[in-house]
Amino acid sequence: MGNPKAFLTIDRKEAGYRPVHERKTDYGEVEQTLNNEDRRLQASRCMDCGVPFCHWACPLGNKMPEYQDLLYKGKWKEAWAVLSETHDFPEFTGRLCPALCEKSCVLNIQHNAVTIRENEAAVTEMAYSEGWIQANPPKVRTGKKVVVIGSGPSGLSIAYNLNRYGHEVTVYEKSPQIGGLMRFGIPNFKLNKNIIDRRLLLMEAEGIRFVTNAEIGKNMSFTEIQDKNDAICLCVGSGKPRDLQVEGRQLRGIHFALDFLIQQNFKLAGLPMEGDEINAKGKRVLVIGGGDTGSDCVGTANRQGAIEVTQIEILPMPPAIENTETPWPNWPIILKNSTSHEEGCNRKWCLTTKRFIGNDGRLTEVEIAEVEWVIDAASGRLIMKETGKTEIIKADLVFLAMGFIHPEHEGLLNEMGVNYDKRGNVMTDNRHASSVKGVFAAGDAADGASLVVRAMASAKQTAECIHQYLMD
Repeated sequence: MGNPKAFLTIDRKEAGYRPVHERKTDYGEVEQTLNNEDRRLQASRCMDCGVPFCHWACPLGNKMPEYQDLLYKGKWKEAWAVLSETHDFPEFTGRLCPALCEKSCVLNIQHNAVTIRENEAAVTEMAYSEGWIQANPPKVRTGKKVVVIGSGPSGLSIAYNLNRYGHEVTVYEKSPQIGGLMRFGIPNFKLNKNIIDRRLLLMEAEGIRFVTNAEIGKNMSFTEIQDKNDAICLCVGSGKPRDLQVEGRQLRGIHFALDFLIQQNFKLAGLPMEGDEINAKGKRVLVIGGGDTGSDCVGTANRQGAIEVTQIEILPMPPAIENTETPWPNWPIILKNSTSHEEGCNRKWCLTTKRFIGNDGRLTEVEIAEVEWVIDAASGRLIMKETGKTEIIKADLVFLAMGFIHPEHEGLLNEMGVNYDKRGNVMTDNRHASSVKGVFAAGDAADGASLVVRAMASAKQTAECIHQYLMD
């Protein structure tokens, strides 16, 4: 701990974001960066706690106090060495992670946590710019072959770790480019896709093979892959969206959120799109669902030129700063204002959708109803009740952003003979192995939709289990 009083004398300073009027006109990353000296001062605020709750909260077990101290002392290379001990791709989480570590930081008791996520991104970018991150292919190969199905965060992490063990790894991706949700689901204004490409070049140089436009069960046979490889890992994500079956659902203008986001990313990548174009220009947009995917729809709709964007949430509006029901060091359920919300959005809570209203088969309005959450006397649980108040919202486009329920690939799982639960998640044992010998699962496909960082943590554990299986 180089400066034991820094947390008392230096306030939290975030890098901030590009001006709204500027960033709304493009899809460049919205977050800015601090200069190196300010970044070191921010790292100095780490208290090197006796019990590092930041380490406890991180699914990857990153050693935050250690690399914060090295960063403060200007030892950037050593800080990178410590960070990369536990983290395969900090360039992704440094941009996308909600920073569970910061929410459990002791300084967050006063809502003044160390800027761990930004520090992570800064150390990683320094490592790239200085050439410390180089392709490092294994010196010895085991002769074992592994296929990874899916190239999202869990698929890439599985491939990276198994290749480091010396196995021959091939990654199959159904889309035309590698990256999964990070490539096509997350907007460019949160993650520039050059960040993915930079890492993929290194992975290819290390010997990992990537195959795109390869959907197992459609244009590729699972049996053939199974016969030619020693192990298979399913990393197909959890992309089946939750639907809203109410009156008028068939009207034109109602889309799943991810379809909208994927199409926009295809446009920016110059890739051909299937189906009709979804464009918010000059339209009144309603986003149903208050999470990150909904927020991404808000930002994308604003950039496309929507005249009005409204986002509704069925749950109550959470407290703005502190929630006594989720005290530190737990994840706080508090109001989150994203950069997309700052760019223009009417936000409303405690609302459920009653019906979609249209004219000539096209959406024009949505009827919503106010709800309240009360404790059920019999069960003691919160239940939702309508208050009787309704409202009509004018809308030309609706995006359903109510979360994901399970992987889209039930057909693939059935063909493989893999057991999955009622939620559609692949059933695995404590070694991450499925019901089919030699077939494993990781990330959202096994655990349900979650965070990028949790998918990576799952992948690291699964890679170790696959390696043990191959070497037994």
